[in-house]
Amino acid sequence: MLHDRVLVRRDGDGDERRSTAGIVIPATATVGKRLAWARVVAVGQHVRQVAVDDRVLFDPEERAEVELEGTTYLLLREKDVHAVAAPRVAGEGTGLYL
Repeated sequence: MLHDRVLVRRDGDGDERRSTAGIVIPATATVGKRLAWARVVAVGQHVRQVAVDDRVLFDPEERAEVELEGTTYLLLREKDVHAVAAPRVAGEGTGLYL
């Protein structure tokens, strides 16, 4: 990876999802701006806030897809990452940091 790039693999399949009432929402449905979670696979040398194996929140509209050895990954800039999930700390905070 070069510069400020982050290579991630999306959590789940990203296709259809279910509402809390059990209604299936197809992947083609548009519901405003929806952010997605992914796991970091590799980072460039100028990335400071994100490490490999972090779980990050990003906008699926601001990314490029690449397929490596049959697996689809997403390529982001570090500035396109909105949050990084941290492990829960015994009742302190939300478990997210920016």
